[in-house]
Amino acid sequence: MLHISDSASTNQTVMVLRPSSPVESRCAYSHILRNHGLTLVECNTHDAAYRAMANGCRVGLLIIDEHAELSQLDKYESLVNNNQIAWVGLVAQGLISTPRMREFIGEHLFNFITTPADPDHIILTLRHAWGMAVIRDGHTGLQERAQASDGLSMVGNSPQMQRLFNQIQKVARTEASVLITGPSGTGKEIAALSIHRQSARAAAPFVAVNCGAIAPQLFQSELFGYEKGAFTGASQRKIGRIEAAQGGTLFLDEIGDMPFDMQVNLLRFLQEKTIERVGGTDSIGIDVRIIAATHIDLAEAVRQGAFREDLYYRINVICLETPPLADRGQDIEDIAKHYFTRFAKVHNRSLRGFSKAAMNAMLSHSWPGNVRELVNRVQRATVMAEGRFIQPSDLGFENQMEQSQIVSLEDARALAESTAIRRALSQARNQISRAASLLGVSRVTLYRLMEKYDIRTEASACASSPPAVRRRVLVNLEARASERAR
Repeated sequence: MLHISDSASTNQTVMVLRPSSPVESRCAYSHILRNHGLTLVECNTHDAAYRAMANGCRVGLLIIDEHAELSQLDKYESLVNNNQIAWVGLVAQGLISTPRMREFIGEHLFNFITTPADPDHIILTLRHAWGMAVIRDGHTGLQERAQASDGLSMVGNSPQMQRLFNQIQKVARTEASVLITGPSGTGKEIAALSIHRQSARAAAPFVAVNCGAIAPQLFQSELFGYEKGAFTGASQRKIGRIEAAQGGTLFLDEIGDMPFDMQVNLLRFLQEKTIERVGGTDSIGIDVRIIAATHIDLAEAVRQGAFREDLYYRINVICLETPPLADRGQDIEDIAKHYFTRFAKVHNRSLRGFSKAAMNAMLSHSWPGNVRELVNRVQRATVMAEGRFIQPSDLGFENQMEQSQIVSLEDARALAESTAIRRALSQARNQISRAASLLGVSRVTLYRLMEKYDIRTEASACASSPPAVRRRVLVNLEARASERAR
């Protein structure tokens, strides 16, 4: 007989799940498992299982005693497929030879034990699963914290971002569908993940689908899954993205790129809350929250007939907008320092920060690629920098405008003035009096120059990026280049 040490941790919670879910049915080994320090949580519903996960349970005991329970496995496949739980199967000896049971064990279980079983064997296996879960959580916890600092966290103190944070907090408490709009690179997926993490579904999966990255002919099978033999090459059943998000959040990124003929299938799912796998006939009930995102104007796409109007109103119950980075003022510096801290630890620990010239270059840049571009430039700089402080050239700003190109004095003066004003406003956090003091002019003069160059501090008036004067200079440069080419 195996000896189970009494010194093992006694705070080990095990979720007990039976597909048949009879309330009166209990695990035959409950008493002895509890006597050895295991805390059992017997779950009869999906909700109970997700609550157990939210409370920190990381090991599950799946009991399959009867042949009839095999037909119930499909209902629990998405739950058992959740990688937050290490599942151990307690399976009747006669069921091991069935193809469905063998397939399920191979795809989803950490280990399995046939019954009748030695209780010590069950305890040892569960503790082994628990120990592996602790190691895995320790590793993925570090990964998640790294990701939260490296692309999955929202940084910003600007009024626009504070307003967005407040909206996310309110939206997270509801189950309403959300549409997130904004230019590419502004953090729409991060906003969606933030909603999920603050919602009641936080312990359930967050499944992201990039609608623009899936080939049209694969859309149906990717979203809804398929049965074995549904088409050539379908050697086994596959769970679709929608079903994988069971109980959690389904994030449809770039939904404006979804093929038109697939939109009606998505609409039907949103209306009926059920799906059918490709090649299957069974309707599968799905409980997910939908968050969609797009960088295009969906209302205009509806007018042009490129997007279904009924689907548009289904997903656009609540609309959030992620602001362009160029409109966020001091957030540029805060984000740059946030990611510098992360990347410098990995690439170059001798770096101390950004030089004044590098910070000024970032504050005056128009950021057409938004936060994604800023993160990319900071990561590049931490790799390429040779001194103790990052310089503009390390950020890739040295060749933005050819030195050989001649600019008229009027255009050069306009570009210099507008750049200086924008830089001063960023450093002054949009405080007019402080910005005027930095520039050495009166508030009246600063207001006049801001009106001249169409520079505004309100988020609602900052949509013109890059600024008009910069566009005018670049147009003049391109015209002169064309004349020289002729």
